[in-house]
Amino acid sequence: MLKRVFVAPDPGRMRLRSAGRAVLGIGAAVVVCGLAGHSLVGAVTGGLAALLALFTVTDATVRGQAVTTALLPLVGLPVLAAAAELHDHPVARDLTFLAVVGAGVYARRWGPRGHSLGVFAFMTFFVAQFLQAAPGQLPELYAAVLLSLLTASAVRFGLWCYERRTPPAPVPAPPGGSGLARVTTRQAIQATAGAGFALVVGQLVSGQRWYWAVGATWWIFVNTTSRGETLVRGFRRVLGTVIGIGLGLLVAVPLHGAAVPTAVLLAVCVFGIFYTAAVSYTWMMLCVTVLAELLYGLLGVLDPALLALRLAETGVGALGAVLAVLFVLPVTTHTVTDAWIQRALRCVHAATAEAAARLAGDERADPASRVAELEQLLGRVRLSVAPLVHPLNPMPARKRRARRVLALLDDCARQIRGLVAVAADPEASHDARLAAACWRVEAAVEALTGGADVTAPAERPTASDPALAHLHGLERALAELAQPLRTPSGSRLVGA
Repeated sequence: MLKRVFVAPDPGRMRLRSAGRAVLGIGAAVVVCGLAGHSLVGAVTGGLAALLALFTVTDATVRGQAVTTALLPLVGLPVLAAAAELHDHPVARDLTFLAVVGAGVYARRWGPRGHSLGVFAFMTFFVAQFLQAAPGQLPELYAAVLLSLLTASAVRFGLWCYERRTPPAPVPAPPGGSGLARVTTRQAIQATAGAGFALVVGQLVSGQRWYWAVGATWWIFVNTTSRGETLVRGFRRVLGTVIGIGLGLLVAVPLHGAAVPTAVLLAVCVFGIFYTAAVSYTWMMLCVTVLAELLYGLLGVLDPALLALRLAETGVGALGAVLAVLFVLPVTTHTVTDAWIQRALRCVHAATAEAAARLAGDERADPASRVAELEQLLGRVRLSVAPLVHPLNPMPARKRRARRVLALLDDCARQIRGLVAVAADPEASHDARLAAACWRVEAAVEALTGGADVTAPAERPTASDPALAHLHGLERALAELAQPLRTPSGSRLVGA
């Protein structure tokens, strides 16, 4: 787990830049709130709003990110008002919270913007419970949210807008469908059912901190699609929480809310959340848990009993998510895995065609963008296959097959990157054999996705033909993919 975080590739140091900018933007937002005379509750609200704006807004363009950020208060402030006004009306509050959960998950069908707005709406309601916000505090909380979003935006779009030169790769949309066949529809129903279970049982565990259980259910559903993904994410959330609570007992509790060391550790936690989110959900949850403990220390309510309660509520929330994905309109792992693998293979073909066009002299061809798209799709494949390669998976044959598929897809990505690097060389010349090789790649992809036989390449080009060598390696990897992708009963990787 340590190796995965600190040795994982960070092309362009994007994770490092994101984490550094988050510390700067959130820190500036808290300072601005302090200078404006806001209370500790207002500063905490503003800091969390800035964190969410920097963490959840992932549009493919800077302009899209700015528009989504501008829309956040239009969603968040009404939800904040509802949460505060309904604080003394438990039934109405709980029903409204569940409605926010369902709407927030359903909004993912509109891509990164819908996802960002849904997360911000949920977390605004959650923060109101976390801080026990009352109606009389709303003007201050409104001002803190707006000031913090403006400050974070000034840092993101003005002071340190690294995306202008290195735009992020587009986030792949989830598998489609309609009605109950659509993944987002099923997940909205699942999340609402799981959150309802967590809310009821969480209140039986604690009448004050029940919202932790709902929060655990919500975040387990974020960025997951299938039943298997959700189960693995639930396990990792509990594991990260357990480790974070142990660390909190050693670090956060002894501080007793001391301002300076707490502020330093909060900055470390923020950095950790952003730096580890893309590679380890367990480590991200560890950082989130310690951050929450430090905030409770500032508020003067942190003690070991509270940490034990947080662990219990997290367990309730994870159980709610597990029951929901198992029994409420389950989305099977094989359905999602098959869809992502097919999209990745189509992207391999498209990248090959773009590279061949560039080698042929077409300046409009842009294979680099296809490489970025392929990396995003392979990330989704890894997430979908994660249940099969998990150490606790009791089916070794499927585990071996899934690992073989991942290794061959990674090999495809390496060959594509090499081919694109050759195509970027202005002195690279077009070889007539490239067209035939690209046609064979197209045929191999169509055979893999259509269920036909895949023919292995017969010739092996010399090292003096780098483009052909990469295409040969690509053909070989595609041919070898046929065996692990197919089972006696069909072409799906997963039979569960």
